[in-house]
Amino acid sequence: MEEIILKDRKLVVRHSAVELVEHWILALSGLLLLFSGFGELPMYKRYMVTEIPGFSWAGDFYVNLKIHYLAAIVFIGVIVFHFVYHGWLGHRGLLPKRGDAGNSVKTVLSFFGIGDEPKADKYLPEQRLAYFYLGIVGAILVVTGVIKVLKNLPMVYFSPGVITAATLIHTFATIFFLLGVLAHLAALVLKVNRPMVKPIFTGKMDLAYVQRRHSLWYEKLEQRSPRLKPAEASEPETIPDPQPSQDEKETASEQEETRGKPEDANGETGERKEGFDMTTLKVKGMTCQHCVMAVQKALAYLDGVQKIEVDLAKGEVRFENSKGISADKIREAIETAGYQVEST
Repeated sequence: MEEIILKDRKLVVRHSAVELVEHWILALSGLLLLFSGFGELPMYKRYMVTEIPGFSWAGDFYVNLKIHYLAAIVFIGVIVFHFVYHGWLGHRGLLPKRGDAGNSVKTVLSFFGIGDEPKADKYLPEQRLAYFYLGIVGAILVVTGVIKVLKNLPMVYFSPGVITAATLIHTFATIFFLLGVLAHLAALVLKVNRPMVKPIFTGKMDLAYVQRRHSLWYEKLEQRSPRLKPAEASEPETIPDPQPSQDEKETASEQEETRGKPEDANGETGERKEGFDMTTLKVKGMTCQHCVMAVQKALAYLDGVQKIEVDLAKGEVRFENSKGISADKIREAIETAGYQVEST
């Protein structure tokens, strides 16, 4: 399924079924590689992992070795498929771009209320950097792992120096790979990133979140959305209006004079009052200046919501709702940003 906006469901298709399967096979095989790799050291008996019910096999070197080999075959196969499949389709969204490092710093600073978060495409700059990091570390693991396997074949010879270097590099790359995985999981714990968890399972992301945090991607999706061409739009049949009589002209003139003047309690007309009443909401979960900015941005995307004021001490949000946006849409925008509306 291609990337598309599902406006009726307020969702955006972010990942296809192929990408979801690819991601989870890569993730599970990578975790098996880490677990079995540390089991080969060995270390699970020393730290009593084997005492956990169902993990008595974890202290067996040969069991871990077989798991490691099988997981490595799957891991390498998915990597090859990833580059062939996405390369063939011309997907370049995850490749690092110039300025990603600086924009990543700006994004982190915005979490603390320092500056604004840069506009992002489908992938955030830090996601592209993480992809590059894990890609390089994964490639090192594959190359050194192949050397460690080939050295056991009778017809292949590597010098002791090459074998020692490959073993050390493979061990250190494993540690860096583990750190990358932990950083990836830790990033999803942050409140601002939690809406990214659901697409990992469903492939679909909340529309309001995309509009707020992936605005560049949303603009591209809007441009791709099918629209009727002018020539294709059916023109309504025009029926000539009958000429109004003199009485009708006078009545229309009187209605034009009073148009725009709302009636008061006695039915008389007066000038329309400017300005709107302020709406106040109690919002739970706001703890810092970043929370203030996140709520302000979420509401600012709603057409007609303006003059947004956030009182962090009281946990209140005040704003004008000039176009009568429904309470459900306002609540959804705030909760999509990661906060809870306590009362309206």
